[in-house]
Amino acid sequence: MPLFWKPYRSDVTQFIDELKTRKPTLEAEQRAGRARLWDRAQDREASADWQDAKVPQQPYVYQTEK
Repeated sequence: MPLFWKPYRSDVTQFIDELKTRKPTLEAEQRAGRARLWDRAQDREASADWQDAKVPQQPYVYQTEK
């Protein structure tokens, strides 16, 4: 390995690292946003009702029944 060799860092990696140094609370904000949108308690009864109400799909959806 030559003496002047540096490990490769892509432009995207450099941008993300720079963004994290400029805004250190970024990851905490992302986690809070995820918790607000996705990490919720599930209503199992409503989910079961939703599954029961599904109509089975035909193998070929564009074919009309005769």
